[in-house]
Amino acid sequence: MNRIDRLLAIAITLQSRKYTLAEALAERFGMSIRTVYRDLKALDEIGIPIGFEPNKGYYVMQGYFLPPVLFSSEEANALVLVESIVERFTDKSISKHYHSALNKVKSVLKNQQKERVEHLENKVFTTASCPNHNFEYLAEIQTSITNQTTLQLHYQNANREVSIREIEPIGMIFYSMAWHVIGWCWLRNEYRDFKVARILKLQNTYTLFRKANHQLLNDYIKEQETRMVLT
Repeated sequence: MNRIDRLLAIAITLQSRKYTLAEALAERFGMSIRTVYRDLKALDEIGIPIGFEPNKGYYVMQGYFLPPVLFSSEEANALVLVESIVERFTDKSISKHYHSALNKVKSVLKNQQKERVEHLENKVFTTASCPNHNFEYLAEIQTSITNQTTLQLHYQNANREVSIREIEPIGMIFYSMAWHVIGWCWLRNEYRDFKVARILKLQNTYTLFRKANHQLLNDYIKEQETRMVLT
């Protein structure tokens, strides 16, 4: 990647997140921290206002937007590949939003690129699917995680026992060919793993989380992995 392409990629990365650490940029683009600082200075010098928040990272100042960028054929092809996975391993709610986003991407492609993408779409297919992938809950769970609002679940466990749970979701995991939502369960007063396919009914209460300082999803996963090793 030449420097001009790298500068543009760094600017897009900064604009896509609220804050980005210099270390994260160095790891993503395979360069030293010193080079990151030089590139950030170069972006600021060409008129892209870069801000910095201690202990949080760098960001593009509010009110500034990069002009729309054209996607490369390789980037468009990658999105088409993901589309086939979305079809099989998510539900209709997610699939609908992904198709809408992908159509917006296609709209900015050059005609020749569009022809190549359409050709690839007919050449990519997946056969395995996620059981009960037609459930309409994944998008609502994502909204709850993003807005930090409580969910009420009518949940059926492995013994087919049904209970009503009020949870504060901290994240979602896909494993064993199924989606799971991890959240603080007020009934059990601990973090629990809920298999989405066992949710009989879901309602977003739009009530903000009551528990402060939730555990990070990565920390939860590491704890579970440690328990599996010990057992």
